[in-house]
Amino acid sequence: MNTNQSEKAFSLGALFETANNQRHKLDTLTEPSSTAYQENLHAAIVAFQECRQLTERLAIFSPNETEDDISSGDLQYLLTNYYLGELLRQDCVTSRKIVLQQAQIAYERYLKLLDTYDMLSRADSKLYQRYLSSRDDFSLLSVTDPTARRNTKIARYKQEQELKLKLRYLAQVPLALQNDDAASREIYLAEIQLCIHNTFHALDVIGQEVQIIALMPLTSPAAQSEEPEQDQRQRSGIRKDDYSDRLDPPISHLLKNGKAGPILSKDGKPLKPFTLLNSRQRLQDGVFKPDHALPTMTIDEYLEEEKRRGGIIDGGGQTRGGPQEADEDDLEKADMDTMKAREWDEYVEAHPKGSGNTLNRG
Repeated sequence: MNTNQSEKAFSLGALFETANNQRHKLDTLTEPSSTAYQENLHAAIVAFQECRQLTERLAIFSPNETEDDISSGDLQYLLTNYYLGELLRQDCVTSRKIVLQQAQIAYERYLKLLDTYDMLSRADSKLYQRYLSSRDDFSLLSVTDPTARRNTKIARYKQEQELKLKLRYLAQVPLALQNDDAASREIYLAEIQLCIHNTFHALDVIGQEVQIIALMPLTSPAAQSEEPEQDQRQRSGIRKDDYSDRLDPPISHLLKNGKAGPILSKDGKPLKPFTLLNSRQRLQDGVFKPDHALPTMTIDEYLEEEKRRGGIIDGGGQTRGGPQEADEDDLEKADMDTMKAREWDEYVEAHPKGSGNTLNRG
């Protein structure tokens, strides 16, 4: 490698480190839809795109080489397309369909480059061939067999945890060993395998999202601007010929027909009849008052009103429930009461208690 190539390689390393710093900076921002997040995201995407272009110009990767021919320091550049795909999926400014297509292309380049160097495992290679045969219908999980779907989920989860655990263990290697070429190479290879696992999952999610977008109705901007106006006219009951079947037309309709608007012209001439109301004092009195209804009359006034309406009886009538006093001067009434008491005594003597129940006696 001559001096010019060494300077370019150094520039690629510095550019890749800058792009990685931009990518890690996104982890400190909490709102993906914010302007600051999208600006840093765009800067990271541009940086990784420049890394990819510079890598292609330097011809660092060649289809005639194998994995062993790649230097340990150049292994990290294999992840450029993967990082680019991950960043593109977070773009909230560009059209979603275009974003998914660009991210899908970046993931495909990542897998194609690894397949060229035979860095895909046998299972991943089968998945890659299945993806190439059906990009639009690619799915990691079985749609028809629930058992296979469950087993695939468990197997991929275990694989992901093992790769993360291995990468976490290698990241804890002391600094003295990290300077070792073999140790750093093993770290890069472990990260590449984890990114392969995540790439297939991302392609599965992208395929599902593309299908959902394809089912959405196509609406032009002109139709979208007309829909709110049409909905408002439908709610108001107004047709195109300004006819309304509502008995009480809305305020917007009254405004259009001149029922409301300025009372006086610029010259001070009245434009429509109006009535002056002394509502200022009424509004002022209603400012400082409780929010509940206050009583309008006292208790005495209420009782007087009820008495006037006939709701209260004052005097007269018979007293219910109390004993009536006997009139000593009414001899006929006294004789009748005496005869009634004698008849009752005679009846009790002639019919002692229990005399009528003779059926059950032994």
